[in-house]
Amino acid sequence: MVLHPAGGSVEHLIRITRVIVITHAIAIISLPFGRIGFWGLTRRIGTDHFGSVIAMVIASFGLVAVMLAGAANGLIMPIFLQYYKDATPESIAAIKPVLQYSYAVNHAFDYIYTGAFSLAILCWSGSIVYTRKLAVWIGWVGIVLALAIVAVFVSGVAVNSLHGFRIFGTAVIAWILVVGVMLRNQK
Repeated sequence: MVLHPAGGSVEHLIRITRVIVITHAIAIISLPFGRIGFWGLTRRIGTDHFGSVIAMVIASFGLVAVMLAGAANGLIMPIFLQYYKDATPESIAAIKPVLQYSYAVNHAFDYIYTGAFSLAILCWSGSIVYTRKLAVWIGWVGIVLALAIVAVFVSGVAVNSLHGFRIFGTAVIAWILVVGVMLRNQK
């Protein structure tokens, strides 16, 4: 997300196409590795524990949603815009509704991803507190994090804006990294 380019005019987006594609490709390529880590967490808590397994399933849906958001915004849109790099201002104006639709589709996937990850973290965290297979404090931190994300979302703050998504991503990644270190250290 640090590398994620901010929006701008169509002309600006056309100029930074390479950056857009590279940053989104890196994000998409990293998703299977996240999935493997989630499987490790699920196994550690126990595949016989419903909360752990449902968290894995929900997180998997979230990963598919974020992959689709990344593909729409980071691959499809830049490829589409390349056809208009020498377009007239009238042509650019004509494609703006298409770009607005793409933006709306991307937001829908962002909402799915945000909701799925919040719910998955809540389920894993509840399972951690219940089973005590990891430090209980990280379970409570995850519960507070998930509930805070839901509260922010319900209050109308745009978690799917670039700034909001960076905050959400940082919080979720911090929780995941701490859990990953715990998993690694408990082997």
